[in-house]
Amino acid sequence: MTPVQRTVTKTLLALVAMVGFTIALVPLYDVFCQVTGLNGRAASQPQAFASGEVDESRYVTVQFITRKGSGLPWRLEALDSQIRVHPGQAYEVDFVFSNYGKSAYRGRAVPSVSPGEASLYLRKVTCFCFQEQRLEAGERVQLPLVFQLSHDLPESVHTVTLAYTLYPVLDRPAASDDETISQGGDA
Repeated sequence: MTPVQRTVTKTLLALVAMVGFTIALVPLYDVFCQVTGLNGRAASQPQAFASGEVDESRYVTVQFITRKGSGLPWRLEALDSQIRVHPGQAYEVDFVFSNYGKSAYRGRAVPSVSPGEASLYLRKVTCFCFQEQRLEAGERVQLPLVFQLSHDLPESVHTVTLAYTLYPVLDRPAASDDETISQGGDA
């Protein structure tokens, strides 16, 4: 084998190794985030309330942000943009889903939590994010989020942001350009 052939072979092997590593990185990162609670990955299944005392000596502000991914003529909005909570106490906040499309669509709200460490102390008992939603054309539905911030939430956390991004569920009718909601005001 000539030196040029060896160099080309080594370069190709390195390229294959890098592509393989890149492909494996996504599932490894998801597992890492799920185990550690980093990157604000919230639970995707209902959880039980944590037993313990309510910390009435402090308040934490919980903000609710909603966004719409492309391809779904829906709007999601929190009826309260933020509330003040005592860690350890259960709270309920309502969200409204609206389908502005001309046909039925299925979608899912994907949550994230900021700061990331707060996701370890957030318990969601009821959440629309646990399952996909199906809305008929013009339908509007109000769904609850029942949650609790654990009483042992670190004192350094004063604000927790729960963000929900709407995404279409595959194998639904394709949205035409005239069915999409304008970008203004879907936060």
